Amino acid sequence: AADVPSALFNCSAQAWNHAFYWDSMSPGAVEAPSGELLAALERSFGSLDAFNTQFAAAAVGNFASGWTWLVAGTGGLQILNTDDADTPLRHGQQALLTIDVWEHAYYLDYQNARAAYVDAFIEHLINWEFASANYALGS
Repeated sequence: AADVPSALFNCSAQAWNHAFYWDSMSPGAVEAPSGELLAALERSFGSLDAFNTQFAAAAVGNFASGWTWLVAGTGGLQILNTDDADTPLRHGQQALLTIDVWEHAYYLDYQNARAAYVDAFIEHLINWEFASANYALGS
């Protein structure tokens, strides 16, 4: 990424981030994670509820425009905030799911109530099947 012109990187990364975001949302009823991903979430965060709380806090607290990610790294699962067009790939981490916290992602429905948007995403939209498939690719 260091040799890629910044405009090209930013446009490419934003296209990738947005495609990943759409895939991170389930078109139907959300089912809780299971199997290996659930076990990894419990190892890394203590419980699914603890992950949800920490993910929400990170997303709500992500200053300005960016993304909040669930990633797999050498130390297990982690929550990562990135700014602007940054991606976990630049940090050597495997993305499992993401939420877009740029205002354009939620403003028409939630105005400035980012916390309500994040809560709705966690409770009704996370595509755990997609996250599990991504986790399986790296484990």
